Amino acid sequence: MTSQPFLLLLFTVIAVVYTVLVLVARLPVSAATVVIMLGGFLLRVRALLLLYLVVGSGTVFVSADPQERPSLGTAGVVTATAVLVLLYARSRERLGVQGILGESMLVDLRDRLRSQGRVPDLPPQWQVERTLRSAYGDSFSGDFLVASRSMVQDQLEMVLVDVSGKGQAAGTRALLLSGAFGGLLGAMPQGEFMAAANTYLLRQLWDEGFATAVHLALHLESGDFSLSSAGHPPAAHYHAGSGRWEVVRVPGGPVLGIIDDAEFPAHRSRLERGDALLLYTDGLVETAGRDLDLGIDRLMGQAERMVSGGEFRGGADRIVDGTRTGESDDRALVLIWRE
Repeated sequence: MTSQPFLLLLFTVIAVVYTVLVLVARLPVSAATVVIMLGGFLLRVRALLLLYLVVGSGTVFVSADPQERPSLGTAGVVTATAVLVLLYARSRERLGVQGILGESMLVDLRDRLRSQGRVPDLPPQWQVERTLRSAYGDSFSGDFLVASRSMVQDQLEMVLVDVSGKGQAAGTRALLLSGAFGGLLGAMPQGEFMAAANTYLLRQLWDEGFATAVHLALHLESGDFSLSSAGHPPAAHYHAGSGRWEVVRVPGGPVLGIIDDAEFPAHRSRLERGDALLLYTDGLVETAGRDLDLGIDRLMGQAERMVSGGEFRGGADRIVDGTRTGESDDRALVLIWRE
């Protein structure tokens, strides 16, 4: 079924049978759209044009009979279908795949992007929830999470990234960066990750090559953690002692992919028992025409209401649902707590 001459011969036979059925069994001429669409899924552009020639010749032949002559509406539908199928076949041929392989490849890429964000198994006293939602419900998002655990140092590292753009437009860049960042994470000293990620983006020479990111390194035995930021919204630290959320204003560096040799200073603190840490992207706090700090205050208020009293389980979804910022931007949130 991958041989183009065989497929063209097969569809030629189908087109001839269709022509005979139109004459003998009064099959409607519009049935030609089925032949055209099936050919569009399996044939390359050159073979598809030859199929069009066969189908067109058959249509002209049956049109000699006044009773079988298609109406202008039917002819328009068949012609429009042929044009749309041809455009689809051309775009698919640029990708170098046939049939539904292109769609299955996209599904596989989407699943790989999601699998990159799975948090490794942690000790029982540590819990993590994540919520990633793309703009307008698309399968691809410009926000992604990459996580890694070092068994030697008993340390969890994760980076939450917001690629420029949104939805499918940013999905391909997010896929590439997630693989690269996954290779960097845990493979070098934690203090060098942001600089290495920045260098990688600069080498890509993308027109929209920048990204914001927040990098967390958490020691799972002591609870000590460090946060470094690249133009990313500030994290939030829940203190069990006071029962309040504190916005962590990390003295971060510039967004990734803009300035060479940028520095990314780290904020260091500790998660005590009952404490939590909240990481998120700007889709949850940024609203057109409003100050970003107002969005952060609104998110903190939402966190106060949704996870009050240290009841964090299910809190990630509750916080995202409660922000009501709309679906015009990608949104991601990570909630980490220590029991």
